[in-house]
Amino acid sequence: VQLQASGGGLVQAGTSLTLSCAASGRTFNSGTRGWFRQAPGKERQFVAAINWRSTYYADSVKGRFTISGDNAKNTVYLQMNNLKPEDTAVYYCAATLSDLYPTNRNWYNYWGQGTLVTVSS
Repeated sequence: VQLQASGGGLVQAGTSLTLSCAASGRTFNSGTRGWFRQAPGKERQFVAAINWRSTYYADSVKGRFTISGDNAKNTVYLQMNNLKPEDTAVYYCAATLSDLYPTNRNWYNYWGQGTLVTVSS
C-alpha cells in the first residue's frame, strides 16, 4: 500500500490550496482517510478525516478546510481556504481500515511521505 501526497507549496495568507492523496494497493472504502500536519518542533496533529460515517475537523481548521474523497480514484483531497501563517507545516495523509477514532493518529496504519505547505504573512 502506498499513499502519495501532493499539492503543497508556498502561498500567501488568505489564499487557498488543495492537497491530494492518492492511494494504491488497496481501497479504504470502509475505513478512514485522514490528514495530519507537523510544524517544526511540534508533534504531528490531526487536521481532518473522512469515512463512511462523517467528516471530522480540528477546531483550528473548521470552517476553512474541507476534506473530500473520490472512491473511483482512491483519492482524498484537502481544500484549504483562508490560509494562515500558523497553517505552515508538513501535511501527511494517512489511512486506516478502521472507522473508529478518526482523530487519533495511532489508529492509522498507512502514511504518505508528506507535502510541505508554507503560508507567508
